[in-house]
Amino acid sequence: MKHAVLAVGLLLASLTAHAGPAINVGVVYDYLEGDRSSYLKRVYNGGTSTAFIKVNVLEIVYNADGTSKEVPIASMTDAKGAATSRDGLMASPARMIVPAGGRQGTRLLYMGERDTERYFRVRFIPVVPEKEDDFAVTDEERAEYKDALAAGVNVMAGYGTVFFVRPKDTRFDTQISETASQYTLRNAGNSVVVLDEFRDCSVAKKTDCEATTKHHILPGRQLVFEKKPERQFSFQMIEGRAKKPMSVNSNG
Repeated sequence: MKHAVLAVGLLLASLTAHAGPAINVGVVYDYLEGDRSSYLKRVYNGGTSTAFIKVNVLEIVYNADGTSKEVPIASMTDAKGAATSRDGLMASPARMIVPAGGRQGTRLLYMGERDTERYFRVRFIPVVPEKEDDFAVTDEERAEYKDALAAGVNVMAGYGTVFFVRPKDTRFDTQISETASQYTLRNAGNSVVVLDEFRDCSVAKKTDCEATTKHHILPGRQLVFEKKPERQFSFQMIEGRAKKPMSVNSNG
């Protein structure tokens, strides 16, 4: 399969194993529609101790060749050049205390222009709280937490999600073309198109399938996949809030 699509992964930072906080951020791809300016992201703690979580946000910038880099969020400035607010995504709160078995939400707020689509990496990182981390705990509570973790073998796993901010005037234009050997979807719109639940299955035996995948086609890019004899591709094409089931049969 040949394509130029968004390739993003799950950040998993594990310190060791077996106890302590165990956070779950739910889905790893989130989308802010053009008519919204904020998004509530919930974090669950299924572990045995309280999770102290830092929320870190970086912008993902894509180059013309499809490579990307993560950069700090810039600031907007006034007429005198003084910084006024962040130009991009921010998390409020950026520090979370989630009890064992509990959950808490952080609101992801977008500030700035929305002429083009933008992309952000949002990381949720459990930490052992230090005084400079700005968690609302006393020195005694901080010491007790460290002692409790030191008493056993603990896991501290953080997760990274990808956050898509659609343009204010979102426009979808997915162009589909087909030849005897290939099937192409080109995104001629201005916002990401998602191919969810992408399945490659045998025509004769429906249970003979490759692993289900998800693809993101960024504006101006395309997904091309080769047809295979006696195989069928099926997926949900998602354009914003609209979802359309599609399938492609090989013509051999």
